[in-house]
Amino acid sequence: MTRSLERFSTVDSLAGELRTRILDGELVAGMRLVERELVTDYDVARHTLRAALRVLSSEGLVELVPNRGAQVVSPRPGDLEELLELRTALEVEAARLALARDPDGLAAALDEAVAALRAVCAADEPPWSQVADAHAAVHLTIVESADSPRIASAYAGLTAELRLLLVALRPVWALSRMVTHHEELARELFVRGPEALREHLADGAAAVVDGG
Repeated sequence: MTRSLERFSTVDSLAGELRTRILDGELVAGMRLVERELVTDYDVARHTLRAALRVLSSEGLVELVPNRGAQVVSPRPGDLEELLELRTALEVEAARLALARDPDGLAAALDEAVAALRAVCAADEPPWSQVADAHAAVHLTIVESADSPRIASAYAGLTAELRLLLVALRPVWALSRMVTHHEELARELFVRGPEALREHLADGAAAVVDGG
């Protein structure tokens, strides 16, 4: 299928389209991205496609394999464990700082982000990429509320891998469970402190590892 040349005539827009297809689960982990097929599908030059793939590689979504081309990244179990450990360390410390520095600001921002996630999930079969964006916004709210540029910078480096992690939840978590899980976090964080976030992240990680 040839897609719109006007829409996908730049590296950034092509990278954005491929990114969305990965996060929607259309292009699954481990899938080869065949250059000749994508060049035809999007009616773009080969150098444009390769530049877009390099963008996605820099984000951790695509792996460029010598002599084999590109494929969607497939996280290895060891990598997943390390990612979750680092994510937990950053988010839990961010929550501690945010609760200490501006709990009212955190509460307001978190309520808004969870409401946005609820609205996305209430739509009729929303694209998973939109769910991923809204989910990421909830957790980014906690990180940014810490007012710690170094934590925010370190966390930004995990963004793409965390989005791939969320793709893995798609087969095992209903949208209603996604909403409930984050509504509970927004309440419990102010009752039990950062430990509530630690348990929240552990629940999500266990769902990915155990398949539900």
